[in-house]
Amino acid sequence: MSRNTIVILLLSLSLSFFTLHAKDMPLSEDELIIRGIFYDEYHLYKNSYKVYKKLFDETQAEVYLLKEATSALLAQEYIVQSISRLKDWTRRHNDTIEVQRLLIPLYLTARQVNNAQIEAELLLKDSQEVLDFDLASNAFLYAGNVTEALDLLHKIYKKMPQESVLLRIAEIMDEFIGERIKAIQLLEMHRRMHTVSSPLYEKLLLLYQKEKDIEGIFSMYKMMYAQDKQEEYLHQIIDVYVYKHHMKGAIDFLEKDKIKSELLYQLYKIEKEFVKAISLADTLYNIDKNAKWIAEKGVLIFENAKDKNDKKMIDDVLMYLEKSILLGNDDSIYLNYYGYTLIDKEINIPKGMKIIQDALIQQPDNTYYLDSLAWGYYKEGNCQKAYNLMKRVVAEEGLVEEEIKEHWSAIRDCQ
Repeated sequence: MSRNTIVILLLSLSLSFFTLHAKDMPLSEDELIIRGIFYDEYHLYKNSYKVYKKLFDETQAEVYLLKEATSALLAQEYIVQSISRLKDWTRRHNDTIEVQRLLIPLYLTARQVNNAQIEAELLLKDSQEVLDFDLASNAFLYAGNVTEALDLLHKIYKKMPQESVLLRIAEIMDEFIGERIKAIQLLEMHRRMHTVSSPLYEKLLLLYQKEKDIEGIFSMYKMMYAQDKQEEYLHQIIDVYVYKHHMKGAIDFLEKDKIKSELLYQLYKIEKEFVKAISLADTLYNIDKNAKWIAEKGVLIFENAKDKNDKKMIDDVLMYLEKSILLGNDDSIYLNYYGYTLIDKEINIPKGMKIIQDALIQQPDNTYYLDSLAWGYYKEGNCQKAYNLMKRVVAEEGLVEEEIKEHWSAIRDCQ
């Protein structure tokens, strides 16, 4: 039996006991107190409200009236009744801070904003405690007196520089009085002086985004990543580097953080740092044993070669590509690279064309694969088939890429 099941069973038995007991005989004050505590513990505030109401009616003790009103607030019921009973109490007795503290949230819950503000003003005459500043600030804010609410929150923060208070200040400054820059400055000052949590970083990030402040956004993502190491933040950091056209900075960041990731690998390729990319491909293969890294190594060896016709280099490239395919990597990208190399270097044109056709099964409309197949027909001397395919490639891709332009020129002259 689970712990939750046991708790529910005990709760049911206890409620049954209280119900039976109530029918048999009146409950004493102590028994009612125990019942009220029990209901509070299990968040049955409607029930505890009735218990404390009964206790107050029987004893006229202020403590039960306060508990009754607290239960009403927590239950979000009997609000108007609680206000009436508290006000009746204050007419017959001296008003207390405890009553004022309850009347403010009760008035706000009942949407009696003006009464809440009046009670807040009375409370501030009697108390300078942080708790009361907080209660009063809510009343002023709901009443539209933003400046007074903000002033109280600043006083709270001065006494207790808590992050939660500052976040409320920043929210008000941003949303109500148009002082977003000052809000950012306050949050940044707090961040430099204290250890902060994710909500503060998130608030700063949001404010920087509203300001379209790229450097601010950038710094926040870096700090958030340093704190939580979430992949999402890492990608955002790299996106900003890319936006700023600072690939080297992105690489330095990932290298400094010792992140051996596919993201770093892609950046190495973009920046043509092929030696580093080859080393990282080996590392990534050792981590996940994915055969694509073997194929990638073959591609990188070719891209890094100064002499693209070096026989030893080409043999190595083909060896890695074939090994990758034998290990189950049938991604059409590598099939095309393998097949095209066999065709272009005239090593085994029929085999290369067969591999390209396998790639086209996966992506029949891929113009780059069609270009490779056209080049195979050209190498075989089948100029008409080569021309028909290449005409389609040029129609879709144009003559922007140098290799397509060369192939088109050669195949067209072959006619």
